[in-house]
Amino acid sequence: MKKGLYLLLLLAGIIGLIGCSKTESAEDRMKDFVKDWNGGHYDKMYQSLTQDEKKKLSKKDFVKRYETIYEQAGVKNLKVTAEKQDEDDKKKDDLQHIDYKVSMDTKAGKVAFENTAVLKKEKTDDGESWNIDWNPSFIFKQLSDDKTVQITNEEPKRGQIYDKDGKGLAVNTEVPEIGIIPGKLGKDKDSVIKKLSEKLDLSEDDIKTKLNQGWVKDDSYVPIQKIRPDDESKVKSLLALDGVTKTKVSSRYYPYGEKAAHLTGYIKTITAEQLKKAKDGQYSDTSKIGIAGLENVYEDKLRGTTGWKIYVPQTGEVIAEKKAESGQDIHVTIDMKTQTKLYDSMKDDSGAAVALEPQTGETLALVSAPSYDPNGFIFGWSGKEWKNLNEDKNNPFSAKFNKLYAPGSTIKPIAAAVGLTNGTLKASEKKKITGKEWQKDSSWGGYHVTRVSERLNEVDLENALITSDNIYFAQNAIDAGADAFTKGLKTFGFDEEIPYQFPIEKSSIANGKLDSEILLGDTGYGQGQMLMSPLHLAADYTAFVTDGNLVKPTLIKDGEKTPQIWHKQVVSKANAEEITKGLRGVVEDPRGSAYQPAVSGITVAGKTGTAELKTSKEDKDGKENGWFVGYNYKKKDLLIAMMIQDVKKRGGSHYVVEKAKKQFQNH
Repeated sequence: MKKGLYLLLLLAGIIGLIGCSKTESAEDRMKDFVKDWNGGHYDKMYQSLTQDEKKKLSKKDFVKRYETIYEQAGVKNLKVTAEKQDEDDKKKDDLQHIDYKVSMDTKAGKVAFENTAVLKKEKTDDGESWNIDWNPSFIFKQLSDDKTVQITNEEPKRGQIYDKDGKGLAVNTEVPEIGIIPGKLGKDKDSVIKKLSEKLDLSEDDIKTKLNQGWVKDDSYVPIQKIRPDDESKVKSLLALDGVTKTKVSSRYYPYGEKAAHLTGYIKTITAEQLKKAKDGQYSDTSKIGIAGLENVYEDKLRGTTGWKIYVPQTGEVIAEKKAESGQDIHVTIDMKTQTKLYDSMKDDSGAAVALEPQTGETLALVSAPSYDPNGFIFGWSGKEWKNLNEDKNNPFSAKFNKLYAPGSTIKPIAAAVGLTNGTLKASEKKKITGKEWQKDSSWGGYHVTRVSERLNEVDLENALITSDNIYFAQNAIDAGADAFTKGLKTFGFDEEIPYQFPIEKSSIANGKLDSEILLGDTGYGQGQMLMSPLHLAADYTAFVTDGNLVKPTLIKDGEKTPQIWHKQVVSKANAEEITKGLRGVVEDPRGSAYQPAVSGITVAGKTGTAELKTSKEDKDGKENGWFVGYNYKKKDLLIAMMIQDVKKRGGSHYVVEKAKKQFQNH
């Protein structure tokens, strides 16, 4: 009996020892808490809190508080470390203290602090445990039960865009903003809202929604819509309505509107998807972001840096702050006089125009038509305006100067340069060509290359350019051979990204290789599968102005010296002069395709082109794009590439020539 009692007591003692060994020390409890904190396991952290804290704060609220504050503050790289506990403190029975350090990166900058955790020994269903007497200072040291945290942002001043002479293309300015003071609407409130709706082209429901916001009181100013700074008459008529007032607010504004829309682009309020993809702290949910044009391409430079502040509103204590930094201005080489004249000449057409200073490569104009007014995205569109823009088959929102089109006969000077450089073409050598149609041999079947006129039976380079002889240039390409012709075209920038400060689609020689003589011949006079952008075509013609060097086109005035050479000596000086001689004849010789309409006082060399958009050789209804690329061969100060779509029933390329010649006359 005594032996059995002894064994029972021994077993109870062992169990008691095992039970005691399972009780975590305060230091171990803190280590687990810190581990969960670093891992973002806020629900597990909650299990370590004292019973009193759990009564004050539910697990759901505890977790939400951490998640919300950390998310809004943009907390990254959180690091919490518990210090080694003081040996004397470990001996205390009911209350122990452990120091800890917290560091983190936030939208407002780095936050680091030291604090002390108080741990209490509490009885539990399983015995005893050390629990943490948590309080808000664990999140940020400045917080307490009666002190909250607030996170605000300061939008940076956006950089502005200027032309070469300092004229504003995208600027920040003060504009009138129309608002309502609800208490002053009077008895005819509904009538005022209806009139306001009609004048602003806003729905009555939109206006009422703004008036019914929770913060609105009778004496509140409720913003309704910004008004264009040049629309004073509209502001005056709106202010005549009871309860309607105005204030001045800062706004983005595009002084040249549709004339430079595809160049400037526009800004809009950031979307939730864009905000999600953005770098933490770079934007807030009210930020504006560049959507198209330079506003989009140079968003990072124009945007600046958002300012952020994390602080305690009850005391004004600042936890962390990063001041907003203004964006950088951009100065472009665009000359708005040239840009405006070019746009006005083709605003009723669908097409594109590029103007370069050929000796420096500076871009003087980038025009696309039809266009849109980017101010509509700032001040609003009327329903009719928006409908017309979206239903326009010529897509006014899409730029055309950087897209690809068949170049037609404007490629012939470039093709000639390739042949001359290869030695397979001699400028003075006369090719014997008879009739209007030609094929190399019977292997071509029923396919023939056709030329406009059969007046000349012996054709040299000058006359081939003047009369735009398709047969001559088809033979030139075939004589060079597919490999050499392709290699030569690549020296003019085909199949490579153009080194330009604006997105330009990459020009291509063919869908694959020039794998047939028919395709090779067609490519030699600008049909086949060849595609080029107006900007690239303009850049290629600089070689005929600069003694054979292909000048790198530039758009941004960034202090770099111009010109910069894109490809050196793509054609010899002598051969460039031979080509210019032929291009002068295109404009000055009565036989030339650009002779009519005659415009006095200009010294222009250039080439027309008509790109036929056919589904087959037999297609008689296909549309045509008209081209003209020309340059002032004396002053060498202006080069224009112009393309207008659907010119078949408007005189073909002659329709384009007239518009382009006037630009040289007025320059």
